[in-house]
This record gives sequence, structure tokens and C-alpha cells, in this order.
Amino acid sequence: MIDETELVLFDCDGVLVDSEPIALAANVALGRRFGWPLTEQEAISLFLGRSAAAIDAEIAQRCGEEASVQWRAEFETRLRTEFDAYLQPVPGIVEALNAIEPHVAVCVASSGSHAKMRHTLGHTGLYDRFKGRIFSAEEVTHGKPAPDLFLHAAASMGVAPARCVVVEDSHHGVLAARAAGMRSLGYAGGLTPAAWLEGPDTLVFEDMLTLPALLGV
Repeated sequence: MIDETELVLFDCDGVLVDSEPIALAANVALGRRFGWPLTEQEAISLFLGRSAAAIDAEIAQRCGEEASVQWRAEFETRLRTEFDAYLQPVPGIVEALNAIEPHVAVCVASSGSHAKMRHTLGHTGLYDRFKGRIFSAEEVTHGKPAPDLFLHAAASMGVAPARCVVVEDSHHGVLAARAAGMRSLGYAGGLTPAAWLEGPDTLVFEDMLTLPALLGV
């Protein structure tokens, strides 16, 4: 195990549940509707891994407060419908968790709300295995890339940051892990280019089935 890791902190969207392509398509479409010709790469860079509040602020700056409120309402409605129809676990994550959990503690630390995670993790059959160990950016003052959420989750689990490893799929997420003094494994098998995840104390990988070996379990 990597330097006697005691806790693995998993992001949710794009790491546990394959929600990011659905959210990306929704945001690009809504950008067109509200007069922001948002590209996929821009949406990934600006939105992926960030809290709803931070995303809403970005939209309000570009399109105005009223548009931001309408965008959020339409986004949430569209996501709920499409998650119910199409959402699946990230390929390989169930097998990886089955191998990891007997050896090291795990938790979720996500920019998503608790309500959203109850829906997405519940729909994909992952909620019960993390129940009681799910932490949201709603619980801290500053979301990713600030370290607050990861430090809060680690403290709640009783583990020092140096004994934690974060599994993330976003640039903002790996920045938050570094700021928290935690090592990270950057998952580049989704939307985020590998180059956006690379940096100090971060190992980039593309296949969730390799995650147990990367953790040394």
C-alpha cells in the first residue's frame, strides 16, 4: 500500500458515477440557449469538479443573475431525467472498490450536493456502501480547488492528510488534493485530458481496474 495509506477519498462525478458526459452535454446546450457559445473544452475547464455555487457564479458573470437561476433550474431537471435513464457506474469502479475496501478505509468527498449524491449513488447501487462516509462541498466554506472539503472529510474520518490518497478526475480536484497535503490519483479515463491532471504528488491513470494495484492492495 502507498506509504501505509489509511484512507482513500473518492470524488463522485466522473470517478464513481459516469455522470460527467451527461452534465457536459446539458451545459453546452444550455450555453447556446442563454447566448454563451460554450465549447465542450471550456465547460470541462470551467465546470468540471466545481461546486454548484461556483458554477452558478461563473454563469452569472457571463450571462447575468437571472439567466444563471434559469440555467440551474433547467440543468437540474434535465439531469434528473437523464440520470434516471442512462446513468451507470464508472467502468471498473465496482471491481476496484471490491478489491480496495477490505484493506483500507474509503469515503466520498464531492463538490456535488448530498441530494444529488443520494440520487446518483443510489441509482447506481453505490450509496449503501458509502453511507455515513459521504462528504459534500455543502459542508465547507470553500469548494475545490480549495482544500477545505478534503481536510473536512479526513478529519471526520480521523485520518491525517499525509495518510490520505484522493481519487479525482478534474483539474480542480487534484489542485485541492495538493493544497490539502494529500497525494492523488488522477483518473484520465473520462473527460479530463491527462495533462490537466499531471503535477506534484499525482499519478495519472486511465483504467479503474488498475486502481487497486496503484494503491498496493
